[in-house]
Amino acid sequence: MKTTTSSKGNIVAIITMMFLFAMISFVTNLAAPVGVIWKNTFAGGENANTIGMLGNAMNFLAYLFMGIPSGKMLAKIGYKNTAMTGVATGIAGLVLQFLSGTCSSAELGFSIYLLGAFVCGFSVCMLNTVVNPMINLLGGGGNRGNQLNLIGGTLNSLSGTLTPMLVGSLIGEVTKDSKIANVNVVLFIAMAVFAAAFCILYFIKINNPEHKPEEKLAHSPWDFSNFKLGAIAIFLYVGLEVGIPGTLFFYISDTTAAGGGTGLAKATAVAGFVAATYWFLMLVGRFSAGLIADKVSSKAMLTATSVLAIALMLGAIILGKSCHVEMPVFTGSSVAIYHLPVAALLLVACGLCTSVMWSCIFNLSVEGLGKYTALGSGIFMMMVVGGGIMPLIQNYIADHYSYMVSYIVPLLSMAYISFYAIKGSKR
Repeated sequence: MKTTTSSKGNIVAIITMMFLFAMISFVTNLAAPVGVIWKNTFAGGENANTIGMLGNAMNFLAYLFMGIPSGKMLAKIGYKNTAMTGVATGIAGLVLQFLSGTCSSAELGFSIYLLGAFVCGFSVCMLNTVVNPMINLLGGGGNRGNQLNLIGGTLNSLSGTLTPMLVGSLIGEVTKDSKIANVNVVLFIAMAVFAAAFCILYFIKINNPEHKPEEKLAHSPWDFSNFKLGAIAIFLYVGLEVGIPGTLFFYISDTTAAGGGTGLAKATAVAGFVAATYWFLMLVGRFSAGLIADKVSSKAMLTATSVLAIALMLGAIILGKSCHVEMPVFTGSSVAIYHLPVAALLLVACGLCTSVMWSCIFNLSVEGLGKYTALGSGIFMMMVVGGGIMPLIQNYIADHYSYMVSYIVPLLSMAYISFYAIKGSKR
């Protein structure tokens, strides 16, 4: 069923959904660079990196609780109301993060920040659930709807690219005295965009498609081995997708002997640019894969990219800080040449590989599910919690061993994904 919005209103609604596409990535990718501030606030502890990644963990933990309920909200209160609820929740989460920077006590401020990150996770989960089908509906479905979703996905990747660069340039050189107030402008921008989106959604009339009554199913997606193993693959994939650039941000911004930013001026700004390059390569990878996706199977694409990613991560772990390369870096105000570990560039290149993995794993996992596909999609949203758990494990290892040793976590995860592509995806 198509919406009955006016043509003008429809265009405004589509543009609003595009902004929400970008905001999903913006809010999600805010966690790692902001986490650097908290990491350095508690730099005296032995688990500083783990502490820095806790905000990211809280963000993704929300998926465990909201993955399936978000889908049920669509049927109960409609696309528009679900989107408005998600946006309002996002504003609340951002306000909490802002308030965390006003506390005189670091411990209290950090607790409020974690609560804000958790609330933002609820928001992003709801928006992830509603934005894709809603923009497809607004576009009239079919090829037009798919085209709009692809454009939205590109904006999502672009936002993921710009966020660490922007936050890194605002922080510059992080110290124990760095505060959330350093990135207040980012939080205010996000609040303003969410507030504008809420107002637009409120005034635009959008009719929902009719939902069929839920069918009582005799089985579940867990009865399909390709789905069962695929759910594990998604859990691990989201973990490594977040863990690779997130830990890399910590590594380059760390100017101690343990980090890759030893002696770097504006180390955090440099780290932001390096992490942003990872997300940019994901954008390039998604665009390129879209051109050949009709000619290359999901199985072949997942196999090739996972094997290449394993090689890149192995190279990074082995090389460590033994080799360096000169690289031009934009730090927010100027471009300068910086001396960076080759290992960092190898990890950045993994973005090309991870760019296609979600869609490939999803396609292989739901193959043959038929009427169980919708339920399987809800379970997949819950598995996104891996983006919080796996980077936390990785950074615990970074705290107690080294940054490069910690990349064993995404390496082993990628090995499983390679197994899934070659053998585990068979029905």
